[in-house]
Order: sequence, then structure tokens, then C-alpha cells
Amino acid sequence: MTQILSDTLLTPKQASIWASEYLGKKVTSNNIIYLLNYGKIANHSTDLKENLINKNELKAYYDSAIKTQKHLESPLSFAQYKEAETTKHIHRIHPYKGKFIPQLVEYFLDSHTDSIKLESYFKPNDIVLDIFAGSGTTLCVASELEMNAIGIDISIFNTMLCNAKIAKYDLESLEIELLKLTNCLENHTKKLQISSFESALNDALSAFNQAYFPNKTFKRQVALKQINEKTYGEAKAQEFLKIYNDLVKLYHINLSTKAQGSFFEKWYVDSIREEIILLKNEIAKAPKVLQDILCIILSRTARSTRATTHSDLATLLEPITATYYCKKHGRICKPLFSIAKWWKTYAKDTLKRLKEFESLRSETKQLCLNADSINVDIITAAQQQDKAFAQLIKSQKIAGIFSSPPYVGLIDYHEQHAYAYDIFDLPRKDNFEIGKLSEGQGKSAQEKYMQGIAQALKNAKRFLKEDYNIFLVTNDKFNLYPKIAELAGMQIVKTYNRPVLNRSEKDKNRYNESIFHLRERRCDVKQR
Repeated sequence: MTQILSDTLLTPKQASIWASEYLGKKVTSNNIIYLLNYGKIANHSTDLKENLINKNELKAYYDSAIKTQKHLESPLSFAQYKEAETTKHIHRIHPYKGKFIPQLVEYFLDSHTDSIKLESYFKPNDIVLDIFAGSGTTLCVASELEMNAIGIDISIFNTMLCNAKIAKYDLESLEIELLKLTNCLENHTKKLQISSFESALNDALSAFNQAYFPNKTFKRQVALKQINEKTYGEAKAQEFLKIYNDLVKLYHINLSTKAQGSFFEKWYVDSIREEIILLKNEIAKAPKVLQDILCIILSRTARSTRATTHSDLATLLEPITATYYCKKHGRICKPLFSIAKWWKTYAKDTLKRLKEFESLRSETKQLCLNADSINVDIITAAQQQDKAFAQLIKSQKIAGIFSSPPYVGLIDYHEQHAYAYDIFDLPRKDNFEIGKLSEGQGKSAQEKYMQGIAQALKNAKRFLKEDYNIFLVTNDKFNLYPKIAELAGMQIVKTYNRPVLNRSEKDKNRYNESIFHLRERRCDVKQR
């Protein structure tokens, strides 16, 4: 029987209308359901067949969230953008730890983004340089803004990712090739018992989770500390493990991984390794112009199918080959045994994103070089891939730089894509990274870092216009950039402070980063 609503009890639809008016922005019923499912607010329905929300409790939640958001009031926080907007079209083709959002690049490159800015630093048809290209955000934004762009990255995987994003495709041919690869994968899986095993396992998990981890109550009980999540979760995981082991035995599933092997051998079960190798070999038969983007889709698939828990995708601990209590989802979850679901999902998603970007991109040129920013001859390296673009760089010169240098001892830029290096047999250049994680953050590491960044800037100056503008996005907690600018013969003319959320998947702590605007040091301008 439907309950009679009081002034304070609302349905999700009513709650969404109230919240939209209270916050001054659109809040959907799904947003309210999300808060219920994750225990942020309570479900006050007595029969659990419908959802009822206490308006005062919802108000208290939003008041707390508004207070928290005050940290992000700076216009450069871009707090008004949803995740779907900060990862729009090709910016989410593949995960990358440490990338900046496209809105930040747009703010500094596009003269029309902010009427408060007194000066335009770049204009259409300019050439923009990113000396640490990463996942290629600067190159992609430049294309939308009708600017040419060249990137440099020491990582061959990063270079592949950048060039795969900005390449122009016959999207119909790409769709046909993806369909061929999908059919090949499905024909392979039909010969195995993996599908039958997963179907039986999913049925068993569904029944078990409904009984012991009910959606509408469990997360709330954890939030109210009525249940010790760790103790209860571990106990139920052990209880389900017997069911799981019986199914593994029944369907003759091989769960072996090689603890002492390569990354690919350690973090993937046999059935998934076989599927990845199958697609890798088939991609090698595809048209050359499509191979990079197909490899990126396979790499994204491989990342999502490692033998790890849902909460440890960014910080791998130990290979998981059995069911486990998942803190992220609040229930018993399972490892994966086939890449088919993720391959099909990412193939479809990539096509959609490429089509969207195709309607936004310009006819300008973008290219990423796999080289060392410290000493690369940009024109010579570009000439090997695009002679016309190399000539444009030589004659027009580069207007400036927009880049996010690596941080000191924080991210292992090669290791975060270790699976891709193994799968595609890519050469690694870890030792050439500036600010290597393995070197730590001590004084010696800081000194080496300053020399490396400064040398990369000095090397780039050979190809820049005299009145260049450089923007470097960094979390300079050691105050290294004034010295770096001095070593490079530059000066910091302005510093923009930006409050942000941590970009790693697990740690969401807030921190501040700086965008340094550098120009040629005045005395050096006179000498030139």
C-alpha cells in the first residue's frame, strides 16, 4: 500500500524537483537514487517497494556538500562541469593518470573563453607545443580551436595514444574492422565453457547478494555503523567462496597466473590472455591507418580486465582470481574471465567519441613525436612523419607552449601502462623520464628535476617565436619553478592558482596546482 507523504517525506521525483530549486541547477531522480544506493541519505519507506526521502536530511546533505564546494569557487576550478564534460568525446578514449581537463587548456588557448582576460596569447593557425604531451589533451583542444599543435613524449605508448586520438579516420571502415574483430572474439569464446561458467556464477552471485547485501539497506546500515563492513564482508566472502570453487571445478576453469612472470602473465588469467593475444594478432592484419586506434581500444579493454578488485584498478595489490567482498559496490564481486563485454563496450564508445570529435575538429595539423624533450630537433623529427608540417614549423615558428610537466617522484609514467608495453611489445624508456618515481622527492631528485625541465624549455626555445608565451601546469609544492625559469633564461610573469581534486582514481583529496606563465627574461630578449 502506498504511504501517505508528509511535508518532509518525498518520492525521488519530488526530491529531484525540490533539490533543483534549492541548488539552482538540475537534479534528476537518478541523482537522488544514487544517494540512496550509496547510503548518503536514508530510505524512509517501510515496505521497501518504493523510495521515500526525508527533505530535511536531503537538505543537510546538500548543505554539507555546498560548504565543501567553497574550496572550488575559483573560476579555474571548473567545478561547474560534470565529469561527462571534462572527459568529453576523445578525452576519454583511454585512462591516463595525471592528465589535465580540456577546459583548462581551452581557457588559456582560446581568447573567447573569458572576457576578464586582458590579453590573447594564441590565435587561430598558431602552432602550439606540448613538451610533455601525455595523453594529448593540448593537441586535441588545439584542433578544435583551429590551431596547429605538436607534442613530444618520451613514452611510445603515450605517443601512440596521442596520434590515435588526433588521426583522421574513415569511420565506416573502422566500424567494419571492429565488427570483424568482435566476431572473431565471439567465435573463439563459443568454443570454451567460459560463457556457461559466468552465467552460472552470475546467477549464484545475484541470489547471494540479494540475500546478504540488499541494495536499499546494506550501505545505509554501514554508514550508520550498524554493521562492521570489513568483518561482515570478509565472512560472507568466505561463505560464497565454496560455491565459487565448486563452479570452477564443475566447468574446468583454469585460473592460473604467473607471479614471477611479466606484467601480462601476472595480472591476467589464462582465458583473458588468450583473447587479448588473439585480437592483437588480428589487429596486425588490419589496414595500417587503423592499427593504432584498434590497439588503443584493446589496451583500454586490457586495463579493465586485469585480475584485480574494482577498487584497486589504479593501485594494484595482488592478483585476484576468486570472488571477494567489494567495498566499492558493497557486495560480493567476481574477477573477469573474458574481455568480450569490455571490448564491445569500448569499441562502441570509441566510435561514438571519434564521430563527435570529427564534427568539432578543424583542418589544422596535429602530431606527437616519440622523442626526448631535452634534446629533440623538432623540425627534423617532424619532417620524418609530415614534411609539410615540418616546413610550417620552420617558417612560422611555434607561438608557445601549454604543457603539464611530470611531478617530482609522483607517477611512474611507463608503469601505469605496463600491460600495453607487454601486449604490444613496445620498447620502454623509463630511465629517460624526468622526475622518476623511483628517484623519490629528496633534494638530489629535486635538483635533477629542475635541470631536466629547464633543459627541455631551453631546447624548445630554438623553435619558438621571440614573443612566445609558455604555460606550465604543476603542483609546485617544493617551489622549484622560479629556479627552473631562471635556468631556462625565462621569467614567471604571472601565476594562476587552481584548486582541484586529486586526479588519481582512488585518492580524491583536494589540492592546489599552479599555472605558471613564462616569457623570455627581459635581459635575454635584448640580447636576442
